[in-house]
Amino acid sequence: MNILLTGAGGFIGRNIAVALAAAGYQVKPVSRSHGIDFSRMLAPADWLPHLEGIDAVINSVGVIGESGSQRFEPLHTLAPAALFRACSQAGIRRVLQISALGADETAFSAYHLSKRAADDCLRSLDLDWFVLRPSLVYGRGGKSAGLFMRLAALPLIPVVGDGRQELQPVHISDVVATVMRSLVSSETRQTLDIVGSETITFAEWLQMMRKAQGLPRARVLRIPFPLAMAGVCLGRHFNPMLRPENLRMLQTGHRADVRPLARFLGRMPRTVEPGLFFSDVAPTESPS
Repeated sequence: MNILLTGAGGFIGRNIAVALAAAGYQVKPVSRSHGIDFSRMLAPADWLPHLEGIDAVINSVGVIGESGSQRFEPLHTLAPAALFRACSQAGIRRVLQISALGADETAFSAYHLSKRAADDCLRSLDLDWFVLRPSLVYGRGGKSAGLFMRLAALPLIPVVGDGRQELQPVHISDVVATVMRSLVSSETRQTLDIVGSETITFAEWLQMMRKAQGLPRARVLRIPFPLAMAGVCLGRHFNPMLRPENLRMLQTGHRADVRPLARFLGRMPRTVEPGLFFSDVAPTESPS
């Protein structure tokens, strides 16, 4: 099977590419490093030449914060919608969209709304589609996990409010396993939330990251929400992830039932263990 993989240079895309190659698939990567500017591929005609000989498409493009030319609307909505429509024109039926947990009827952030718009476009087409919505994804090389790792290593762990915001972190290997299963499953046209088997608080998540780094538990520095908002408004000039909307997403939290994912995979997703913070997808991942 020949697979076009967008976002092949990103954290999730890189791991998907490793698993696809290990399983014997032929991968056609799409990213800026491969000479294709995703944000300029805004019409089906832009995609059709790249779809010749392709059997399935996986879109894993995503940015958590806008910066420079990296904008939500072209990257999350316009280019994916053009790609999905091009797949319909080219007769490519199997299309996988990596969306995000919270890109549903409760979405309020520009990030989630832009993801949801592309999801809705795909779901409207007569294709064998999957919309996969991961929670907070962690593993070696993840940008958000890397930022939290640095926070966790501080002498005082900073948390927003009481730090009891609920998370369902999922390891990158479970995201990849879901993608691999979606490529061969006969039960298509599914929207799946990819969440971990445990619900933990943000404060405890950072404590677990300390443990992974060989550090003892630390005291928590509780930062009132208005003060934290002021901090990220300043920090956004240095890190695109430090955005007011991202803080609001953390404060709101998004949860999902893990049972549909467990049924789809035939097992529960991994529990959080210290070593998983520094691991990525095993090269032996297979579609079985």
